[in-house]
Amino acid sequence: MLIVIGLLVCGAGVVWLLAPNLPWLGRLPGDIVIERDGSRFYFPVTTCLLLSAALSLAMWILRWFGK
Repeated sequence: MLIVIGLLVCGAGVVWLLAPNLPWLGRLPGDIVIERDGSRFYFPVTTCLLLSAALSLAMWILRWFGK
């Protein structure tokens, strides 16, 4: 269990380092951006859905291999 947690932490670190090199992440079609005078509201709906699906798939695979 500790090895799996360590691998997940390392994977999160790699994603954190590579995130600036993925310009499409956070700017997908469906993300909400509202710009007004002097303010900006940004809500990454599609990015959240994509990350949720990827994490759900990863957890499903971990549970499947854990049996």
